[in-house]
Amino acid sequence: MAEERTLFERLSNRFFAIPAVAQFWARLSAGRTQGLLDAAGGIPFAPLRKPLGRCRAALLTTAGVHRRDQPPFDMQNPDGDASFREIPNRTPLAELMITHKYYDHTDADRDLNVVFPLAHFQDLAGRGVIGGLATYHFGFMGHIDGPQLPILVEQTARTVAANLRRDGVDFAFLTPA
Repeated sequence: MAEERTLFERLSNRFFAIPAVAQFWARLSAGRTQGLLDAAGGIPFAPLRKPLGRCRAALLTTAGVHRRDQPPFDMQNPDGDASFREIPNRTPLAELMITHKYYDHTDADRDLNVVFPLAHFQDLAGRGVIGGLATYHFGFMGHIDGPQLPILVEQTARTVAANLRRDGVDFAFLTPA
């Protein structure tokens, strides 16, 4: 069942859905993430070094997805929650939920594959399109600002990256929300 949303949250979701507002917010946010761009000013990119059919994939989502038995993301802090939740690859979708109030996740509540395409990636692995899936996937809140941003960049991202390397992940598929 979808959580009750306040009038303010519904209006806020609609306001940030306006393309010009979303673009302004993205530019403003990008200006606060110095050091994340490569020397040419672009987003770092690393090409695959082997065929996709031999690559191990992980899902990362900023949709607020987590297992029902895990603590929900902190919705009280206006700067967000820089923590993450590990989601085992074999977790049934029915055991997952979304805790996030900064976007309308009504459709994702009906079909979690909209923001966390685990069933689709399991199918791709089963058909040999990709080599396999990571032991764990990762859920983030996605609304990170203020003092939570350096925590995300300096601690959370480094921890998750180390976990992905340890698990032999060749590429991560990020689903924003």
